[in-house]
Parts: sequence; structure tokens; C-alpha cells
Amino acid sequence: MDALLQSLQPLFAPAFEVFGSPISWTELLAFVLAVWMVLCNMRVHVLAWPLALTSSLLYFLLFWSGKLYGEAALQLVFAALAIWGWWQWLRGRDQQGHVLKVRVMSARARWLALSAVLLAWPLLGLWLDRQTDSSVPYWDAFPTVASLLGQYLLGRKYQENWGVWMVVNTVSVTLFAYKGYWLTVLLYAVFIPMSVAGWRAWQRQLQPA
Repeated sequence: MDALLQSLQPLFAPAFEVFGSPISWTELLAFVLAVWMVLCNMRVHVLAWPLALTSSLLYFLLFWSGKLYGEAALQLVFAALAIWGWWQWLRGRDQQGHVLKVRVMSARARWLALSAVLLAWPLLGLWLDRQTDSSVPYWDAFPTVASLLGQYLLGRKYQENWGVWMVVNTVSVTLFAYKGYWLTVLLYAVFIPMSVAGWRAWQRQLQPA
């Protein structure tokens, strides 16, 4: 991995500085693609998924270089889920065999999803603490686990994905500020109101579960 990062050093060259911290071309490009992606998600436009794939791979490189291993690994999962989500929005079906439309989860499904996050979070945090040199293992673990849930719900067109992203984005703002990724801090700060807007946009398209 170190050899790959070394070969891609031009991508990590500073494009400009924010608060004295350099913003690399990698972070800048990932930022632009991620904002575009969320706008497409709000409109339930399938272009969101190839944008998500490319942005995730760029953020993987950025986070790995910054020793945010949980967030870096999450980007690879996001890349795989982008391919899956792309397929779901093109060919996916609900339990009745109908083409996927915006919908809501049952109360039981919501509790199961919350329980899964609360169980997986400390387990991943413990693993990062013991197996990596992450400086913020549990802090890194929470948005990692919650984002997996958000991505699954997004791929299956559940409106609740936007609520998950509101929480993930709020936590991530603080995490990335701690690491000095100021453009990414701005990105996730922008994502918070965009998540609210996404919830409202999907509310207008909502179909009975």
C-alpha cells in the first residue's frame, strides 16, 4: 500500500491551504464528486452510484494516508456497495417483486438496524484499537458502522437512510476536523443540511411500504 501511495504522490500535492492545512488535489476532487453524488441521490438519479464509486476510491487513498483505517476500509466497502446500489436502482425489486421505489422501514426493521449498529460499533472500535495504530479507534468506528447501514438503506431506497446520514455527517465533521481535513470538514458540514433536504425530497416521492 505504501508503494501505491508513493506512486500517487502528485495526487497528494497541495492545491491550496485552509487554516494552514494543505488541501490536496485528491481531497478536492473527491469533494466535488461527493457533492454531485448527494445531489443525484436527492433526485433518485442513478448517476449517483458511479460518482459514489469514484469518490470512495479517492477518499480511500486520502484516509489511508492519514491513518484513518476504519474510514479508509469503509471507502472500499462503499465502492463495492456503489456497484451493488447501481444494480439495485437499475434492476432491484422489493419483496413483492415490484421495481424499487422510495419507501419506509417497518418499526421492527428500525430497531434491528439500531441494535446492529450499537453492537458492531464497540466491536470494530476494539479491533481498530488492538490491531492498528489508529489514534481514534472508537471515534473512527462509529461513522464506519453507521455508514454501512446508511449505504444499505440508500441502495434499497429506504427514506431512513437520510436520518442515518444526518448522524454520520455530524460525527464525521468533528473527526475530520481533528485530523485536519478541512475541505472534508466543509463537505460533511454541507452534507448535514443536504441530508435534511434529501429526507424532504424523498418524502414527496414516498410510496406506501
